[in-house]
Amino acid sequence: MGDLRAHCVFLLAFCSGFCFGTPNRCDDVRKVFQLRQIGPNQLLPLNPRAGSDLQVCMSKNLTCCTKKMEEKYQVAARRDAQNLVQTSSSGLKFLISRNVAAFHDAFEVLMRQAENHTNAVLQESYRVMADQAAGPVRELFTDISLFLLGSELNVDDLVQRFFDALFPLVYNHLIDPGLSDITPGYAECVRSSSRDVRPFGGGPSLLAEQISRSGVSGKLLLQALHLGIEVINTTDHLQLSRECRRALLKMHYCPHCQGLTQSQPCMGYCLNVMRGCLASMAEIDAHWREFVRSLEGLSARMHGPQDLEQVLLGVHTQLHDAVGQAQKNGPRLSAQVHKLCGPPSRRPAQSVSIQRSSSRASVPLKAFVRVSGDSLATMRRDFLSSLRLHRTFYGGLADQLCVSDLASGDGLSCWNGTNIVKSYTLRVVGNGIKAQSVNPEVKVKEADPVINQIIDKLKHVNQLLQGKSIPKLGSLDQIETGSGDTEGRYSGDCDDEDGCSASGGGENKRKVSRVSK
Repeated sequence: MGDLRAHCVFLLAFCSGFCFGTPNRCDDVRKVFQLRQIGPNQLLPLNPRAGSDLQVCMSKNLTCCTKKMEEKYQVAARRDAQNLVQTSSSGLKFLISRNVAAFHDAFEVLMRQAENHTNAVLQESYRVMADQAAGPVRELFTDISLFLLGSELNVDDLVQRFFDALFPLVYNHLIDPGLSDITPGYAECVRSSSRDVRPFGGGPSLLAEQISRSGVSGKLLLQALHLGIEVINTTDHLQLSRECRRALLKMHYCPHCQGLTQSQPCMGYCLNVMRGCLASMAEIDAHWREFVRSLEGLSARMHGPQDLEQVLLGVHTQLHDAVGQAQKNGPRLSAQVHKLCGPPSRRPAQSVSIQRSSSRASVPLKAFVRVSGDSLATMRRDFLSSLRLHRTFYGGLADQLCVSDLASGDGLSCWNGTNIVKSYTLRVVGNGIKAQSVNPEVKVKEADPVINQIIDKLKHVNQLLQGKSIPKLGSLDQIETGSGDTEGRYSGDCDDEDGCSASGGGENKRKVSRVSK
């Protein structure tokens, strides 16, 4: 009779601990443990046991967990949460990355198109010097491309350098032509005199101003998008605090210790845990919303003098007018060059150009068809239309994860951190750091320092995008972009079993390289 009574007590205790589990004791727990590759099966007990050594998944009932299993579960819970965050952000990250690449490609196409237009103008209007001018034209647009992609080139200098190289050709073929070309030494003297005699009037300064104004907008757009990718990379690899990791373990895997491998957390319980864990990310919300609005504002201002496409496809017009002005002032320029360099020194007569008989006068400029249309404007509009759908991403991330992936549906029994219940009865807190002061599931001390750094960068780029803080033309050094902390620091506190040394996206830690000529 005594043995029967003891057997009944054991069955009662086992049922109280596994009444929502399976009759096969720890078999289902072992299957899930193996299926999810949480750890070696040798860590699992063969039969339910007392869990007095457990630190988080504590229960008065028998358990299928050991202390080593609990440690493995905590690593798995953190990994699962980070994978969910990265999966949720993947669409946004792909959207920005794809458009950064598309804008890069569009800029390159635009450069080649503008270069071709400029060469075509020279061929039609100034054929006699067009072939020799192709080199300086190529260098001009290469420099502009480098400037847009992050080089520290000064736009005034690169434009003036182009016109300096152009002046000996204009002088040789249009102002003071002879039976043969001027010698390289004399051509160098003419080039050096360019800034004194100002053969092209205010043309170089006007072109440099237009390229600077429109180029800085295009350059800022690209660097802002790189910063957007950095924000996502930072939050994708954010280290979770110890309190958060314990709460995730309790929510995801502690029910497994009781044989409840199919249970899901209650909605309110999930919201408290995830809002606590992602409280620092929620602080990005206001600045991310402003980031999207600021990009829209910048795009709206990129028209007329700030329309990069319009400016670059108009370079050939500026060049035509500048050369025309030099021709018009030919006698004065010839006298000034003679004064500075002496009479022209020419090559032997056999070097006479075949095209010397071509017209020396400017041919009226025909209108060129804008082949690319409003491609950049259309690309910006389509991109921003899609980005606008993600403007609330950081403010609603915790809720999205619970609703879409983690929590139990309405009316279903759910896990509340201790038992299977009909509903969660504790207070549900809001998003953000301040709201976590009364969170019953996760203690949040303060905002993550890595998040504070990325918020500071967002604040700064938002000021630049809004035109409140204007960088020097040709330099946007204030924006440093990459992913994560550049010195290898990690956010949150970290236990050895979490493998923090191998996480955090270290392979992505970089600054966007600036192209140097």
